[in-house]
Parts: sequence; C-alpha cells; structure tokens
Amino acid sequence: MKAHRESHITTVEAASTFAALGSEQRLGVLNALVRAGPEGLSIGELGNRTGVTGSTLTHHMKVLAGAGLVVQEKRGRSIICAAAAFDLVEALSQFLLSECCADTDAGHKDHRHG
Repeated sequence: MKAHRESHITTVEAASTFAALGSEQRLGVLNALVRAGPEGLSIGELGNRTGVTGSTLTHHMKVLAGAGLVVQEKRGRSIICAAAAFDLVEALSQFLLSECCADTDAGHKDHRHG
C-alpha cells in the first residue's frame, strides 16, 4: 500500500502536515506505522501496538489521513489496514533538511565531515 505524492512540498503544506502531528498519540500512531513498513497494520493491531483504541484511534487516523500521512484501505470483507505514506514522510524530512547549513561558511557541504 503506497500513496503517491510529489516529493517537493511548500512551507504551507509542511506547516499543515506538521500540525497534524501535534499530538503525542498521533505521532505514536504514525511511528508504529512507519515501523511496520509499507504493508501497514490492521486497525486492531495498530491499537494493540500503540494502546490507542476505539473512537480515539479513529479520530487520530482521520486527522493523519486528512494530512496525507497515512493511507487506509479495506482488505477482504471488513479488515481495514493502514500504512504510513512514506513519500510524504520523506518529503517532510527533506523539507527540514533541504537548507541544512546554508547560512554557514560551509554552505551546502556535509557538516558532519568538515
């Protein structure tokens, strides 16, 4: 399961997406899905791993899905699975790191290696 998204995001998009992560529980849910990999988890297993269940998990999944951070789909008759939208998570990381060290003497050089 994978959501396709352009890898470049604007400041407005990044701010909106980061706002969706402004909850310890939502961040925990996303982290569990990232750890699970591209196949994702059933909602039941996600609840077991995070300790977030019922309507609270439903609410957090709705916020994360609305921000494009997770995708959900039915598998079989009623099992709903969820997975992290890895391309958006990667785009957010790149957004944060895209100007790394730009205002230093080293410019865009890798600051870890001098």
